[in-house]
Amino acid sequence: MGQFLTFAMVAPMASFGAIAVGERRDGWDRPARSAVLGLVAACLGLQRDAEDAHAALASEYGLAVLCHAPGRLLTDYHTAQAAPARRNWRPATRAEELAASPGDLATILSRRDYRTGTWHLGALWPRRDGARWTLGALQAAMDEPVFTPSLGRRSCPPGLPLAPCVTDGPSAAVVLLERHRNGPEARLRMRHRPFREQLAGASQNEGPLLVLDMADMAEHGGGHTLLRREIRRDQPLSRSRWQFGLREEAVLACSEESRA
Repeated sequence: MGQFLTFAMVAPMASFGAIAVGERRDGWDRPARSAVLGLVAACLGLQRDAEDAHAALASEYGLAVLCHAPGRLLTDYHTAQAAPARRNWRPATRAEELAASPGDLATILSRRDYRTGTWHLGALWPRRDGARWTLGALQAAMDEPVFTPSLGRRSCPPGLPLAPCVTDGPSAAVVLLERHRNGPEARLRMRHRPFREQLAGASQNEGPLLVLDMADMAEHGGGHTLLRREIRRDQPLSRSRWQFGLREEAVLACSEESRA
């Protein structure tokens, strides 16, 4: 048995960004590890230059995500004004940046992917004794976040409370499926129908998927069937330099029929 911190990541609109190159900003169908840890860091109030704290989050905690609904794809044609880059100049606000170069602004064009009606649950656990934050401390930070948490971009706040809960269980799969069936989100209903089915609509999976590090599958996969392995560049290396490493992720089918 171990302890886990479970929480909800439900939003009317979310952005699960992939590697961004040029004007096309693709998105994943589920949150990246770096995105979830970034949400936790925002709740804790960590600045981007707090390298030691971000490194502790990245190395000292395991993460599993239960994917009920990936959401429906929405692509936005995005335009924004930007001032030319200057050496050793960091404006405090966007207004300050634009005001400094009123006659020398450029227009940036991009296409950005969003997801509407997304429903995911997360579970964190310490990988070793003496991890930097206890699960109780992380729960308290999610209950009263220092910075506003978002699901991908600042324009994508959660549609339901994170509702963090520390719980005991034999594996991440078991505690996530229990919350999926009986958690506070599962009890929400509108017009006699479960709210999550109305939010997700046709985008929901036939059965929830579970994603976690390949190295954690044997201990925390709950005996569910491995569908595939994926290589993702979402292991935080440096938040201030915006660097991320490769990670092997296991994608598991969590229908009752798939259990070993």
